[in-house]
Amino acid sequence: MSGAKDKDSKPAQVYVGSIDQGTSSTRFLIYDHSACIVGSHQVEFTQFYPEAGWVEHDPMEILESVRTCIAKAVEKATKDGHDVHKGLKAIGLTNQRETTMLWSKSTGRPLHNAIVWMDVRTSSICRKLEKDLPGGRTHFVETCGLPISTYFSATKLLWLMENVDKVKEAVKAGDALFGTIDSWLIWNLTGGLKGGLHVTDVSNASRTMLMNLKTLDWDQPTLKTLGIAPGILPKIVSNSEVIGKICSGWTVSDVPISGCLGDQHAAMLGQACQRGEAKSTYGTGAFILLNTGEEITQSKHGLLTTLAFKLGAKAPTNYALEGSIAIAGAAVQWLRDSLGVIKTASEIEGLASEVETTGGVYFVPAFNGLFAPWWRDDARGVCIGITRFTGKAHIARAVLESMCFQVKDVLDSMHKDAGEKGEVKNDKGEFVLRVDGGATVNNLLMQIQADLLGSPVVRPADIETTALGAAYAAGLAVGVWTEDDIFAEKVESATIFNPILDEESRKKKLDSWCKAVSRTFDLADLSL
Repeated sequence: MSGAKDKDSKPAQVYVGSIDQGTSSTRFLIYDHSACIVGSHQVEFTQFYPEAGWVEHDPMEILESVRTCIAKAVEKATKDGHDVHKGLKAIGLTNQRETTMLWSKSTGRPLHNAIVWMDVRTSSICRKLEKDLPGGRTHFVETCGLPISTYFSATKLLWLMENVDKVKEAVKAGDALFGTIDSWLIWNLTGGLKGGLHVTDVSNASRTMLMNLKTLDWDQPTLKTLGIAPGILPKIVSNSEVIGKICSGWTVSDVPISGCLGDQHAAMLGQACQRGEAKSTYGTGAFILLNTGEEITQSKHGLLTTLAFKLGAKAPTNYALEGSIAIAGAAVQWLRDSLGVIKTASEIEGLASEVETTGGVYFVPAFNGLFAPWWRDDARGVCIGITRFTGKAHIARAVLESMCFQVKDVLDSMHKDAGEKGEVKNDKGEFVLRVDGGATVNNLLMQIQADLLGSPVVRPADIETTALGAAYAAGLAVGVWTEDDIFAEKVESATIFNPILDEESRKKKLDSWCKAVSRTFDLADLSL
């Protein structure tokens, strides 16, 4: 990797593994000392939709997917001549954030399916808290940086404690352990019933609504207000430190777990985003983060204040502004799976390229409401401007544009919150957006994004920066890499998309998009 100058002084075979546990699939990737992938495996798992707006995962299926991915990736790398068993120095973990579960410390079994981050079943709990608490929707913002929302773990935890008898009984008996997916995996990887470690990291904890951003510990007044027993919560650690070793029974036993970050924070590290730099990850949703350095910046424009990363127990804390978009790539999946407009996700680029514009069609994928900067859980999806002229290519292009419009909305808010001093610009005075995630292979999507932003979009050679970020954090903790290695300017080729749309056309399209967004509000109670 760039910055690792003296490779000859290192052992010939040094590897770092990365568990990337996402919303729809799990992967395990093995990196060599140059941060090149030498082995990987991916497994999709089941999405459960018990009711409209509800989304669940089976924690046991996720755990098994991790076990399979590790075994298969190691097998592949070994067949290719890499002595992973001898050279694997550390494993990092990155995961879907906010997704919430509880399990029994006596049986090791989940007490309920995990409630996924995009699930909106807690709307009534949120409304009640907003009504009862003096600060309303922003009651906890000063301590945790987050508004009261269905998005965050705390409200999901409250729902489980109020509605699931197994959970109620286990909490009362002192047998319940709460965690996001990282906690569940680390507990099992480090022993489970035989001494498994109950921990989380600062980035995942920052998404629960329960952690104090300044102290980086659970906020006791918040726990008291919400009636959450501190004993069910995991210990909070930094993103880069040796947490524990993998227990026997796993393909890679006795290897230290030394990095843990929520997926978007891992992507920030994988993109080497320093103060004033931003990245957008396009996955199931889209997530835009701007590193604000060691300064906590409270948003006045609908964004979240959160952690960027903390690279060691005694390292400085980097904070971030974040805009979260619930539906990005998921809208493409909807076109494929629910409507049958395309057969594979990759087909959308060719279909959308058949037309030069959407023909006046605007699609807003507010399937479960809208996140930043709107925060409207009463919003529902709309497709407007349809005429007899409209064809599936127009709708496909409108779906791609919807992803880019949402990112533009978030970045506009970011620019307002951060100000000129809070952003790094290139030598032309342009703010550059770094992008990553599976959807960024779509060149049309990236060009649309640059056109709507009116500024460059940079796609790295390796777009899977989430897994890379977790590997960086793990390798840093055990001395495989240094911070200079990680943050050195990368020499590999990046693709730059420059805007070609004129300013007048851009403004007209943005005005039309805002009109479309306004049409999504107050639709949650439409009759079935």
